[in-house]
Amino acid sequence: MKTLTFLLLSALIALCVCTGASDSDTKSVNAGDSPSDEGVFVKRDLAATVARQKRAGAADLSQAQLESLREVCEANLPCEHMMDTAGIIAAYTAYYGPIPY
Repeated sequence: MKTLTFLLLSALIALCVCTGASDSDTKSVNAGDSPSDEGVFVKRDLAATVARQKRAGAADLSQAQLESLREVCEANLPCEHMMDTAGIIAAYTAYYGPIPY
């Protein structure tokens, strides 16, 4: 049994090595085509002029109203997860409909 497992594992490794070698031989990437050359940084003066969108409806609600929405959403586990990832307004709206305030 150990011999069979060893042979199968060896064949799998050999297959992976052969497949990886043929992929690297056929693909050639120019230095100008690599995505790392584009960069993710923006110049400071350009970044200062970017107009950022406000969150939908969050400015209209008081802290007490937001806390009551959180309490309702915490009772539902999927809503609580969405609240952590997308925000309380999006989560409450998705699971319970429009905000009552």
